[in-house]
Amino acid sequence: MKTQQYKIDINASDSRVYDLMLNQESYKLWTAEFGPTSDFDGSWAKGAKIIFTAIGEDGKKQGMVAKIRENIPATFVSIEHYGVLSEGEEVTEGPAVEEWAGSLENYTFDEKDGVTTLTVDVDTTEKHIDYFNETWPRALKKLKDICEASS
Repeated sequence: MKTQQYKIDINASDSRVYDLMLNQESYKLWTAEFGPTSDFDGSWAKGAKIIFTAIGEDGKKQGMVAKIRENIPATFVSIEHYGVLSEGEEVTEGPAVEEWAGSLENYTFDEKDGVTTLTVDVDTTEKHIDYFNETWPRALKKLKDICEASS
């Protein structure tokens, strides 16, 4: 597992960035960079289960099962991935999850003078680094555009 870091400065308050990042409708917009049907089921509350979903090529819902380890509004969000959603079933052990179970995705919000620096630290496998290096910057740019629109 390697930790990759991505940062972006957004001309908006930390609370606006936080709210729009996690709001279901705007979440779907910025995470569409990862897949056009990106969504989530569950809660962002500390300790809650959340499933990050998308519709697979077979037309079925698939995704990643995670737990919110921490959620300090407009400051820090930590997600721990521990399973996958496959054909409607949550799979939390076995080869499909072993290589990345326990991986973290952390978001840090740091506002100075009305500009929020959003830092994303994400654990990934070697085979996903190139994909993340291409996709995370695009997704963060989309979130920046959403947050700066009519702010």
